[in-house]
Amino acid sequence: MSIHSVKRAQTHLAWDNSIAPVIHVSSGDTVTFDCLDASNGQITASSNAATLASLNVSLLDQVNGPVHIAGAQPGDTLRVDVCGLETADWGWSALIPGFGLLADEFPEPALKVWKLVRNSAGKDVSGNGEYGYAWFNEEKGIKVPLKPFCGEMGVAPGKDGAHSTIPPYATGGNIDTRHLTAGSTLYLPVEVPGALFSIGDGHAAQGDGECGTAIETPMKVTVRLTVLKEKPYVKTPHFTTRNPHAGTEEFYCTTGVDSDIREATRAAVRNMITFLGVEHGLGAVEAYMLCSVAGDLRMHEVVDMPNYVIGIMMPKSIFTKT
Repeated sequence: MSIHSVKRAQTHLAWDNSIAPVIHVSSGDTVTFDCLDASNGQITASSNAATLASLNVSLLDQVNGPVHIAGAQPGDTLRVDVCGLETADWGWSALIPGFGLLADEFPEPALKVWKLVRNSAGKDVSGNGEYGYAWFNEEKGIKVPLKPFCGEMGVAPGKDGAHSTIPPYATGGNIDTRHLTAGSTLYLPVEVPGALFSIGDGHAAQGDGECGTAIETPMKVTVRLTVLKEKPYVKTPHFTTRNPHAGTEEFYCTTGVDSDIREATRAAVRNMITFLGVEHGLGAVEAYMLCSVAGDLRMHEVVDMPNYVIGIMMPKSIFTKT
């Protein structure tokens, strides 16, 4: 196993399979990325709401990479193990005109700069939710726990041309899924040779769905990239996580990605039915019933149009025979 790094300046602003990789790695190698915040460095710890007036939105949500993984071919699955995350000591949340679930009701720009109080280790390598905290309002006693993750993780689409980094896709992208903390594993469908993996959009904390904003922050993230040949049923992002938001239960999640929220939800359930059939030998009727009685539907990403990401999370503890 080798360890590689992608520098802060090695970024791109579109998912495009014609973008040359910045590094080539072998399957199973570890890569560390040094990522700016989602504003691409336009917002700093000393910024205020006036900064948003000059914000160049065409520079938002850049991603670091792409990384070519040897042996990855269309139809394969890329396994992304999130090994470690390190935020800056500050972050920001903003209401940017035109963005967010209630953008029409909150047209004025607003910015909050946070001080991030990290634990003594300064990084999350365990996924146990003990990374640190930030005061939302210390006078009123409102404190937010820090649970860092990267909002953007994806591979290049098979369809030629440039595709915006703002929405999520079946190949990943801006999936903004808060459960992808350290210790989790993401599975992505490979559509081009080498997969061409990229990552960015560091979040120190965010609620499910990211209805308006997250705590955006520069992030150093380390992932292990492994090519899998035995999971051809992965057609949208799947992941496993030891849920840091509700105890130590471990989940397997399938997602649906669609411009219609109901269709995204239906697709997530269909993908779980397929997973249960392949991995646990269940018939479709059995699997659908199990989804209904044991699966939790979650809105992972609902603001970056035109697509939604809906997931169904299945507790792994219900499978008592390995």
